[in-house]
Amino acid sequence: MSWRELRVFLRHLPPDSATARAVNRTTPEEAAWTLERQLLASAVDAIRENTFASIKLHGDPKKTGRLRPPDPIPRPGVEAKKSNVIRFGGRHGSGAKQLAAVFGRAAANQ
Repeated sequence: MSWRELRVFLRHLPPDSATARAVNRTTPEEAAWTLERQLLASAVDAIRENTFASIKLHGDPKKTGRLRPPDPIPRPGVEAKKSNVIRFGGRHGSGAKQLAAVFGRAAANQ
């Protein structure tokens, strides 16, 4: 095999092949998420959000009051959103640790 044939061979390998993953420094999971899969996941997320909004708007408020929006399909390299809600009292604690983390200081009761 000549150098030219090798170059053509390597250039036309599928993106999820081990050689292409090694050259691009990606994991098998990242390589499996092609553009088509990303677009399909986005479409599914949009349909789920639309269904949630329709149920929330047209449903009985007594039944849909505690209904929460759907979580998006997990994708490689994208971290799940963390809740920034600070809870006070009850079973969640006083919220002092959460406030201290927000303002960058140690909590007074620690």
